[in-house]
Amino acid sequence: MPNTFQALIENRRTIYSIGKNVKQSPDELTEIIENAIVHAPSAFNSQTSRAVLLFGKAHEEFWDLVFNKLKEFLQNDEAEARTKGKIDSFAAGVGTVLFFEDMDVVKTLQDQFAAYADNFPVWAEHSTGIAQFAVWTALAEHGIGASLQHYNPIIDEQVHAKWEVPSNWKLRAQLVLGSIEAPAGEKSFIDNAARFKVFK
Repeated sequence: MPNTFQALIENRRTIYSIGKNVKQSPDELTEIIENAIVHAPSAFNSQTSRAVLLFGKAHEEFWDLVFNKLKEFLQNDEAEARTKGKIDSFAAGVGTVLFFEDMDVVKTLQDQFAAYADNFPVWAEHSTGIAQFAVWTALAEHGIGASLQHYNPIIDEQVHAKWEVPSNWKLRAQLVLGSIEAPAGEKSFIDNAARFKVFK
């Protein structure tokens, strides 16, 4: 019997060439994304992961916001054109998931379990990583391409203001998704001997 989970994680790839030709509605995509996050594990079952889902006009407005912020750091027209092309490739998708961690929950756990206080922010990073992987893999299972981006923290203030995000939610990543318009590139792997040690 084939290992379905192994096949799923191998199928999850970074897809940069995405479009709007998905068969799922925003409601169906929302269900896939929410279900993956709800069932993603977290330390102490803290459930610190939060998300803002953007589709249609909101999705496109987000990437306009990102580009307008990036322009403040660009030195010349060539850099601006190159950056615009990259951001437009994200806007070409059907939606974006903004991943956050609820730092109020982290602080409460630090207060409750003082012996582990230094670990809870680290474990929150684990939680968001697991949630991101779960969503990304779930989308891939449905034939939807995605790539994970990190334009935080330079866009945090604008994102919180525009979508009325609670101040205790800390932006960690942005997953842009859409139809797969071109396959992922070839992936190389380092030798297993360089990354694993096995003792029997």
